[in-house]
Amino acid sequence: MQTSHATKVGLIGLGLMGHGIGRNLLKRGFPLSILGNVNRTPVDSLVSLGATDAQRLSLLVKEVDVIVLCVTGSPQVESLMHGAQGILAHARRGQIVIDCSTSDPRSSAVLNEALLRVGVTFVDAPLGRTPEDAEAGTLNTMVGATPEVLEAIRPVLEAFCENIIHVGEVLSAQKIKLINNFVVVGTVALITEALRTCDRVGVERRSLHDVISKGPLKSSLLRMTAEEILKGNLDGLKFSIRNAQKDISYFTNMAQGGSAASSLSADLVRVLTEAVSQGLGESFLSRLVDAN
Repeated sequence: MQTSHATKVGLIGLGLMGHGIGRNLLKRGFPLSILGNVNRTPVDSLVSLGATDAQRLSLLVKEVDVIVLCVTGSPQVESLMHGAQGILAHARRGQIVIDCSTSDPRSSAVLNEALLRVGVTFVDAPLGRTPEDAEAGTLNTMVGATPEVLEAIRPVLEAFCENIIHVGEVLSAQKIKLINNFVVVGTVALITEALRTCDRVGVERRSLHDVISKGPLKSSLLRMTAEEILKGNLDGLKFSIRNAQKDISYFTNMAQGGSAASSLSADLVRVLTEAVSQGLGESFLSRLVDAN
């Protein structure tokens, strides 16, 4: 299918990223149906801008051409696909489902096959950057799709993304996103542990930052973590510890095939799991600096 501004888009998931995605789809003139969760604030905001509150999943699926999913991960995507009200039960041939969530490629492979059987195209398009970028329409997305499908959905993605990176065939983008998140989360874990170690051995955290920031590790990630921590701001990188735990668990399963073999990712999962057990799960990643 060729998308245009007459293409009807359905957006499911109005969390940190979803509101900005919806707002920019509306700004680009796409008719938009939305399905939120318990929090009504983003729903009411988008309705005031012209979106339609579908209220039920089945009604949204029947009304749109392209369905954009922006939820936490594979369990949530699976729940949207299955059941009497689900996407699989109500989808029609020719529709496209774009999963912008950070999902488990193994789960997505099963869903892709199920969608193909009913004539629906699945695209994995996980996102990069921040909620502020979502509001500005300057997110990054990695896309797993054929070139033809990517061109069909490009106008939709361009509504809320500055950079569209075609990784390869379907499911390849989710794999790249997990590898990318392994690097990001691993780096934050190293930075926060290094800052805690400064306290333990009696040197100033700021001295460490001064050294790192003038070397090859100078980066926006260092600015959002170490620099903000030194200011007392632990919310500089808006990525929760619980979501990081989920993503690195997906990465470990993908890379190790579910094996318990020793690896950096297994140690990272352990660090994140311990932080969650200490009640830090809903906090952003920089709070790892307070983990025991």
